[in-house]
Amino acid sequence: MPRLFTGLEVPRDVAFKLALKRGGLAGARWIDPDNYHITLRFIGDVDRPTADDVADSLDKLANSLQFPVRLTHLGSFGGDKPRALFAGVEPSEALSRLQAAQERVLQRVGLPPEGRKFVPHVTLARLRGAGAGEIARFLAEASRFEPLTFVPARFVLYSSRDSVGGGPYLVEQAYPLAA
Repeated sequence: MPRLFTGLEVPRDVAFKLALKRGGLAGARWIDPDNYHITLRFIGDVDRPTADDVADSLDKLANSLQFPVRLTHLGSFGGDKPRALFAGVEPSEALSRLQAAQERVLQRVGLPPEGRKFVPHVTLARLRGAGAGEIARFLAEASRFEPLTFVPARFVLYSSRDSVGGGPYLVEQAYPLAA
């Protein structure tokens, strides 16, 4: 039973620059830069026939128009109990349209609606035992974040193992975006 999600790949040059932010934070489990991505839709554990239906239905969105993605800041999720450090994505209409189109297509396959609000980001680290003050200090020291922009050539259907997170992720199918 595969665990699936859709996302945008982060190019190697951008991943390298993000990886330079790694280190200096106790309790951080840093994600391998090869696994950096922007999740568009978490699908979850599905049986093989459903996985095949998902892959086929996403094909309808192939050749959607390319658009720029801009990473603008570092942040954390979890408030007083931080659980993840991320690079935030500047909101864009094109990104929201692609995510919403995937949501509609996947609901037609029979998947339940995504319960969480779409907050595009690249997870850089999972956090354990790092306090909010420690995270605030890290973010203040790393506040000089030079925005990074890239144009994805495709979106991807990924699979992952049931683990504590962070990969490795496998590309099950890729869907080109039109220039």
